[in-house]
Amino acid sequence: MGLDIRPGYGWAYPDPMPRRSDPRPANRLAVPMARNTKGLTAYLILSFGLAWGGIAAVVASGGSVVNPLLQLPIAFAPAVAALVVRAWVTREGFADARQRLRLRAARRYYLYAWLGPVLVLAASVALAAAFGDLPDLAAVPEAVLGADVPWAVLAPLALLVPVVAMPVFWGEEFGWRGYLQQRVGRSPLTAALITGLIWAAWHAPLVFTDYARSDAPGLTLATWAAQIVAQAVILAWLFLRSGSIWVPSLAHAGNNLVIGTFSEPLLGGFAPWEVNLLQAAPLLVLCAWVVLTGRLSPEPQRRKETDKARIAPIG
Repeated sequence: MGLDIRPGYGWAYPDPMPRRSDPRPANRLAVPMARNTKGLTAYLILSFGLAWGGIAAVVASGGSVVNPLLQLPIAFAPAVAALVVRAWVTREGFADARQRLRLRAARRYYLYAWLGPVLVLAASVALAAAFGDLPDLAAVPEAVLGADVPWAVLAPLALLVPVVAMPVFWGEEFGWRGYLQQRVGRSPLTAALITGLIWAAWHAPLVFTDYARSDAPGLTLATWAAQIVAQAVILAWLFLRSGSIWVPSLAHAGNNLVIGTFSEPLLGGFAPWEVNLLQAAPLLVLCAWVVLTGRLSPEPQRRKETDKARIAPIG
């Protein structure tokens, strides 16, 4: 796919990455993992093949990709691919899959993942308002729920639904963050960027369906890709710092069910590619903060140690 995928790199963390203020970073060193080319190849073939095949089947049968029930097999393609590869292709098991909830230890990251999408949506709407497009807030409940309910009912629902839907979005996160991200790239940042580009390519066919159809598919693809890569960096930070796959699953749910659902009525005056840019702008600001403050970088001591580590093959 034109990406830098070579044996000898990839990152896994036996414990969550320490905060920059952690006085004992050496106790939680990043462990370099050799890439298993066979496993990566099998994962990409399965995750793309199952998802794109599912999209083709829905379109060919006259169904709608917007239908949540028809989306499920597509959404779980990365998880199925990761399960098959871990269990039968490389037989490496699930030690680094980070399936524990870690509710207490990772509570701050759950909070970021839960409320972050609301703040991103608010920033996107504020940016749209700066361009003269003022949203009709009174029309939002009808557009979202199909009923004219008060915001006092809609707002709590908007916060509750991503929590309930976390297991659905685990279907993607178990594959992208839980498997692929830990096996590509020379560092956590490059791993996040490579994962984001692959993730964007995986989504590309949706632009040609009723899920994200546009009169300017080229612009929509490019701006959506930028948004997805930015989101991948943020999800990488949440995953690595929390030590749980459930934190990015919650953030992913918020992205789709809060930002995605509410953007349609709140940003309806813009073309799809313009909406992508309005959503990407605050995400890129968050990315800059994550990268420039070193939240995806190993501590100097950890970096020194991992540079010396011998890389052994998996499996």
